[in-house]
Amino acid sequence: MQKSTKLFFAYTRVSTQRQGVEGVSLEAQRRAIQDYAQRQNLAITQWFEERQTAAKRGRPIFVQMLSLLRKGKANGLIVHKIDRSARNLKDWADLGELVDTGVDIHFANENYDLRSRGGRLSADIQAVVAADFIRNLREETKKGILARLQQGRYPRWAPVGYLNCGKGIKKPDPIRGPLVRQAFELYATGNYSLEGLIEEMDRRGLRNCRGTKLSRNGMSCILNNRFYMGLIPMKGMNLVFAGVHEPLVSKILFDRVQQILRGKTMIHAKHHFFVFSRLITCKVCSRHLSGEIQKGHTYYGCRMPSCPQRKSFREEMIEKTVLAKFRSIRFSETEEAFFRTRFEEFLHNLGSAQDQNLKSLKLQFDQITAKISRLVDAYAEGILVAEIVREKQNALLAEKKDIENRLASVERQDMIAVTGRMRQFFELARNAEQSYKIALPEEKRDLVRTLTSNLAVEAENLFVELTFPFSELEKCSENNSSTPERDVLRTWDALLERVYAHCAKTCVVA
Repeated sequence: MQKSTKLFFAYTRVSTQRQGVEGVSLEAQRRAIQDYAQRQNLAITQWFEERQTAAKRGRPIFVQMLSLLRKGKANGLIVHKIDRSARNLKDWADLGELVDTGVDIHFANENYDLRSRGGRLSADIQAVVAADFIRNLREETKKGILARLQQGRYPRWAPVGYLNCGKGIKKPDPIRGPLVRQAFELYATGNYSLEGLIEEMDRRGLRNCRGTKLSRNGMSCILNNRFYMGLIPMKGMNLVFAGVHEPLVSKILFDRVQQILRGKTMIHAKHHFFVFSRLITCKVCSRHLSGEIQKGHTYYGCRMPSCPQRKSFREEMIEKTVLAKFRSIRFSETEEAFFRTRFEEFLHNLGSAQDQNLKSLKLQFDQITAKISRLVDAYAEGILVAEIVREKQNALLAEKKDIENRLASVERQDMIAVTGRMRQFFELARNAEQSYKIALPEEKRDLVRTLTSNLAVEAENLFVELTFPFSELEKCSENNSSTPERDVLRTWDALLERVYAHCAKTCVVA
């Protein structure tokens, strides 16, 4: 049989890189085209292989191939099927123009004669069906994504600090999650630039999803991402959804970081770090003492020119006085065990008083969730435009977030946080002096601010007052008995209630 003198290009395509690597579609298309060319005596001079969707225009290899065909580099083209060549009508129109100029186009798996009126019509209908298939697939995918978002699930890859658990569920990464929280906390202090924060978090072990050091843009994206406080922002839709994932930071901390990022909070450069700077008050002029270094030692003094208090206090002397005050707490292990027992009883009795309030808040929460769901449905069905949905949705999300915060103060899960804060209180009360001695300078400053309510100087004297509830333990330490006596149980129970109220309030604020 005589070979054809006409030269043909062959084109194969899959929609994604993964299909091209793992699937068999490209190889199957190639075999079908080779078999067709052999049966029809067509000579293939060049193969064009592409791994990109045909739903949009601009496929580089396809465009290159059409350009070569227009220049007459081949007499025709062989494609496996119509939907392998084009899934949008503009690309199909470009193929039709080539047919009109005399280029032969064959489909190995479909018997269409594009040179005849009937064959051209049948192929046009098939091309329209392929384009409509993409439109329908796009709409169904959009509805599916909206449904996931409405359920509080994130359909995209988890950001740094979270793990992908399937079906849009994200859970905090036990390793990188706490590091992301630390990044927010450190930046909120105002002591770090973005570059400084990147270096510090790199030293602590925070890496991006590829396991490499975070870039400036990567750190900025983390600090600006509302996902970390429990929301799901979708930029393409201009909508925000309430997520079911566990937040890594509170709204208060997130807002503080945003203020610093946008320059609404001044950040002053600090050349030296002084543990007690602006923590000690001059009793004469009520100004704070500032620190300075002289001959290798740190001194604190009042810098007010008109103040007669000219005495400077060496840091070592201040630490000696503070540590003596910490020792006065004297919280024994026996007392700690007693407090923990009474605390568990206290929590058990507290639950019933919160049930009614909890039911009311949950009812309000469910009502707002239903309203948001109806808004999303209206947007998906084209009843409301995105601008109206976004305005109403933002108001409902703000109200929903407020109820979530109120729920956070009464739900039983939060008692775990309060219990943890109580245990930290017990541990700190028992080891305050040792904790200070082994702490870093920044940690020492935080410890002093936590345990003391007032540090003041007058003449040559330094006065230290403990903050609540440590001040109450100092009073209780006057009882030298290591075991609480029966006639003081009421005093201890009253103290426990005040300590619990203090810890609960602190947990809500945090």
